[in-house]
Amino acid sequence: MNFNAVLFDCDGVLVDSESLTCGALRDLLDESGWRMTLAECMGYFIGKTVREERVVIEARTGQPLTEAWMQTFYERRNQALRADLQIIPGAREAVQAAMAHTGGQIACASGADRFKVEMMLGQVGLMEFFAGSIFSGHEMPRSKPAPDVYLAAAAHLQVPSGQCLVIEDTSVGVTAGVAAGATVWAYCPLPEAGPALLQAGANRLFASMAELPTLLLAR
Repeated sequence: MNFNAVLFDCDGVLVDSESLTCGALRDLLDESGWRMTLAECMGYFIGKTVREERVVIEARTGQPLTEAWMQTFYERRNQALRADLQIIPGAREAVQAAMAHTGGQIACASGADRFKVEMMLGQVGLMEFFAGSIFSGHEMPRSKPAPDVYLAAAAHLQVPSGQCLVIEDTSVGVTAGVAAGATVWAYCPLPEAGPALLQAGANRLFASMAELPTLLLAR
């Protein structure tokens, strides 16, 4: 079947942002009393929002998760992203192929806040493809793993979700895409991550974003 729309996650799919974001978070949590390695922080927080983990953070740090603390995190995160953010290799070509496949029916559906998503897409030169079609889980009744952000993106494009292809890289995101009724392909550069992505419902794994144009042509 041909897909009538392609919906991209952002962090880890289009931009290599997750180690930068989690690095800033790990450092701030360390200062607050919760010590862990970067790998442990990424393993726990990727695919989740910091605010959703309020209870755990407060229990591990012994301090309230205040708005001032969150603003400090956002400032440090944004500084790290502005300094070192890179596009995922092959992502630009993948987006262009998705546009050609669907006649321009693409969107970015992220669990992150809108400011972060728009900043990152602009920084790596992808905003031109997604302007007007960016959806944030922070603006939905529920964020991933709920399907709300993908359902909103599909509705905006006026494409039934069952005719959409979702590109994700986390089990939380795959679960959201499957719950929306879409077909989900998982970008999986690390083979050890594959079983969890398949268990979450991914229809296909691929190891490089550079593979996506060929995979779409094969449909």
